[in-house]
Amino acid sequence: MLISHEWIESTGGSENVFRGLLELFPGADAACLWNNMPHTFDRPVSESWLARTPMRGRKAASLPLVPSAWRRMDVTRYDTVLASSHAFGHQLATHAVRRGKRGLAYVHTPARYLWAPEVEPRGDRASLRLAAAPLKALDRRLVDPRVRYAANSRYVRDRIRRSWGVDAEVIYPPVDIERIVSVERWGDVVSAEEAQHLSALPEKAFLLGASRLVSYKRLDRVIDLGNRLDMPVAIAGAGPGEAELRAHADSARVPVTFLGRVTDEMLYALYQRAALFVFLAVEDFGIMPVEAMAAGTPVLVNADGGASESMRAVGGGIPVHGSLSTPELAVAAAKAMSIEMAAVPKACRQFSRQAFGARVEHWVTRS
Repeated sequence: MLISHEWIESTGGSENVFRGLLELFPGADAACLWNNMPHTFDRPVSESWLARTPMRGRKAASLPLVPSAWRRMDVTRYDTVLASSHAFGHQLATHAVRRGKRGLAYVHTPARYLWAPEVEPRGDRASLRLAAAPLKALDRRLVDPRVRYAANSRYVRDRIRRSWGVDAEVIYPPVDIERIVSVERWGDVVSAEEAQHLSALPEKAFLLGASRLVSYKRLDRVIDLGNRLDMPVAIAGAGPGEAELRAHADSARVPVTFLGRVTDEMLYALYQRAALFVFLAVEDFGIMPVEAMAAGTPVLVNADGGASESMRAVGGGIPVHGSLSTPELAVAAAKAMSIEMAAVPKACRQFSRQAFGARVEHWVTRS
């Protein structure tokens, strides 16, 4: 078996799925377009010819060459190719089936900047707008009904149907539920410096926002909600929008604490200590709200996107529809903070790594 991933430059949700797939199939080979984190995985990850050109790492500039890179990847030695795809990686599965192999594609999303520019800031770039029509036509030609597709949420399954005209099985990505529920108080296992930051936050009396600090994550609304509810706000994460977000926080009446990048242990401790985790981005799945609910904390999520699916499945929060106005958020937040959370962490196990493994094995091995 060959398991592929788009490009490897950071560790996020799609990379965690790739790691999970490699763990499920320890004898499989691994491949990608280019690998800028060579020591991240438990085996070598071979690279495409693009990695040996000036296009390495240049995601937008390399897009016209990506179909050729997947097409030129040698699959003759494999009976099965499983592609992890958040842009055009699914094309390798098509390349495989057109050569008589089994092809499967785990789709985090069709390329959002082409197929869903309304929820992807990069889709507004002039160069991508000009290239969108031919790239979409090419991408759809490289979809094949003989490939077995899986989507990481019903939300993405619907996007696959609209974009590519094929159906997909829903397999939610792995969330480390087992680890989160294994520690009763994560605040007891963080570093001394982290414990100091944690103790400065009032237990079960502050709002938490956490993500990369970019505008579409809507962390400014977390600050506005804190003002409305007269509750302190903690923001975990880093990113290019930090200066703008700090300027927004300067006008807040309530304390706003910026924690920067945090360890997993600190993040889990923050979930446990917060009164509410606020996650208003439109995401394809949304791992962090599931983590927060597994830690026993209710969530406030955008009704659009995949995060509301998991929230509804376990009953650990409230979805917000419409404009995300501050009064609307305040009403929803009050409802969320009144939810009885005792049974929610156990219900989150349906999103665990173990559950992911069982569903993927069934998807891959059934005839």
